[in-house]
Amino acid sequence: MLFRRSRSLTFLPYGRRRSRWRPPGWFWLLLFSAAAGAGGVLWVQQRYLPPRLSAEASTQLRGAYAQADAERLRLRQALAQATQQLAGARTEVQSLTQALDASHATATRLQGDLAAAVDALPPDPRAGAVAVRAAQFTAGGGRLGYEVVLSTARVAAGQAQPALLSLTVTGQAASGRDGSVALAPVALALGRQTVARGSLPLPAGFRPRQTTVQVLEHAGGPVLGARTLRVP
Repeated sequence: MLFRRSRSLTFLPYGRRRSRWRPPGWFWLLLFSAAAGAGGVLWVQQRYLPPRLSAEASTQLRGAYAQADAERLRLRQALAQATQQLAGARTEVQSLTQALDASHATATRLQGDLAAAVDALPPDPRAGAVAVRAAQFTAGGGRLGYEVVLSTARVAAGQAQPALLSLTVTGQAASGRDGSVALAPVALALGRQTVARGSLPLPAGFRPRQTTVQVLEHAGGPVLGARTLRVP
């Protein structure tokens, strides 16, 4: 005991030796909570949220979006152009409607003028269902030009019914003999007042002197009106 080797003593002028620093318990709890939260976010994202796009898929999606946006702009321009064309068409329809109304007014006025002019003509002496009020004929170039004014009370105002105009021409043939020629019948839309105009071919060398005008109800049907007039 007396000869035991004695330990050296260290002199600490500021008190006892300090121990090493250790993180407090709350720090570890905070660190664990942060790790658990990050793990939970990753787990929810993998389990419930849509999968994250790869770089290639993201590039394709951007390209598709750009293409769709360009198509949207094109459709917007097409819609604007179609709207403009529709507005122009509406304006044109309105203009045509006004012109049509004006044409109807003019036709109504002319129909009234025609009725007044026909009423001023001498009556047909034969007093048929269709009156041949006047006629004018011109011969030349192998044809007979005609202008025949007809009137009837059988047709309602503003209406028309089909009929046939038959012309039989009497005169001198190319051989010098007198004779008559029945020309091809002409279809009519017979109204209250009707003016039939046109020309029909004559036999070669035939010189007409007078023409008999007949209005038929139909081919081979009854004669509604007739009159014989001279050809100048």
